[in-house]
Amino acid sequence: MTGLLGQAAAAQTTSSPQATQPPPAVIALSPPPSPAPSPSAAAPSSAPPSTSAPSKVAPQRTEKAIIHKRKTRTGPAGSLLFTGTDGVALTFDDGPDPDYTPVLLRMLAREKIKATFCVVGTQAKRHPELVRAIAKAGHTLCNHTWNHDLKLGKKPVAKIKADMERTNAAIRAAVPNAQIRFFRAPGGHFNGPVVATAKKLGMTSIYWKVDPRDWEHPAGESHPEHRKKIIRIVQKHTRPGAIVLSHDYAQPDTIAAYRTLLPWLRQRFKLVAL
Repeated sequence: MTGLLGQAAAAQTTSSPQATQPPPAVIALSPPPSPAPSPSAAAPSSAPPSTSAPSKVAPQRTEKAIIHKRKTRTGPAGSLLFTGTDGVALTFDDGPDPDYTPVLLRMLAREKIKATFCVVGTQAKRHPELVRAIAKAGHTLCNHTWNHDLKLGKKPVAKIKADMERTNAAIRAAVPNAQIRFFRAPGGHFNGPVVATAKKLGMTSIYWKVDPRDWEHPAGESHPEHRKKIIRIVQKHTRPGAIVLSHDYAQPDTIAAYRTLLPWLRQRFKLVAL
């Protein structure tokens, strides 16, 4: 009897500390929910997903909420990455080009797609008939500086303003009273003075979300390989609300790639001019 009572007392003594601790499984499965990041502080889409919290407690987000979050993020100096709607905007830079812009315009007309053309002032002055053709087809005109100055943002504000006004004047020489509501800095080199100056002239600065780098031609890359690269990148990364960057100036492979891309995009997205 004494032995049995001793065993019982020992068992009670060793089990009591465990009884006062919460079960480990409850701790593992009930971490406090992480606060949702604000749109301005969200990590880039290329960043790996966080693994700090179990997937069971990850907040559920609807596709609508995800699209909204993407649309609210901005590019350099507050420039636009997204259209602000679910529509996808195709933008073509550096033209108009007498060889390739007319071909692209015919392709867009055939697919009933409107796009945005970011024109360079010197090209607009050389080819006013193409600026008129862009506007007549219902596409949007965008200011892309007078001569594609990659260092425009480093100049005094007065020179930045003069460059933008000179480009707008060249566009309006071809299309009087043209609505020029958008500006794109060459190379995407936006900064505060550039964006602020464009805004004072009534223009919103546009960056991009999808960039196939169609202007970049690595040594040894064939024309078919370059076209396939453009197609692959645009198809892989385009999502609702994205602004897609391409070039109609001196880029025959880009025009060829869009023969495939235009019908593919039209079947999957609402395509809009900004």
